[in-house]
Amino acid sequence: MIPWVQLDSAKTPDGQQELRLKRRGAEFSIMLGTNELMNSRLSGSEEELAKLSCHRISSHRQPRILIGGLGMGFTLRAALAELGADASIVVAELVPAVVAWARGPMAEVFAGSLDDPRVSIREADVGQLIRSEASSYDAILLDVDNGPEGIVHKGNDALYSAAGLSAARATLKPGGVLAVWSQGPDASFTRRLDQTGFAVEEVKTRANGKRGARHVIWIATKGPQPSR
Repeated sequence: MIPWVQLDSAKTPDGQQELRLKRRGAEFSIMLGTNELMNSRLSGSEEELAKLSCHRISSHRQPRILIGGLGMGFTLRAALAELGADASIVVAELVPAVVAWARGPMAEVFAGSLDDPRVSIREADVGQLIRSEASSYDAILLDVDNGPEGIVHKGNDALYSAAGLSAARATLKPGGVLAVWSQGPDASFTRRLDQTGFAVEEVKTRANGKRGARHVIWIATKGPQPSR
């Protein structure tokens, strides 16, 4: 068995925890303590996040996409494969080291996707981008932390609050889609999406095709403003 080798580490945004990048042969892992946040061999549900979203906006001209969380680039690469040359994608990543890993030791995993002319990387809080750009995006894809119940950065919780969802809705163009990846189901989050005025579909998917852990993706389409 090839042993794991730690390549680098970085503090989480609150400075309280440590992300670790590890490699075993051609396999990469990003760890938080004893929790594995992502693995280069398990990409299915993150790819599905992009595919489901892009299918919903396939009729949109010159679609503009915001992806929250770079991770290992699975969602980004899948979105690039689904979208045409007229699309543009902004990726917001709060931890600069994750971007450095993507351009450095994990360059082979990213397969040149960061150099695609449709892609812009912002080392920024995706929540701040959402709050600063009204009616700007056709789709917002959030693969931030472990979903609505985050473990990496408690500041991420604001993304999934009623106020955060309202801000995301305001940032979407008519018929736009908010897609959220989660490690597991969350009935209260589904209710918040509905109460914010989204038409909500909850999709169960696997970490690796038909195998692996069961994950959840919410596809929330911008509908009429909810009545008060």
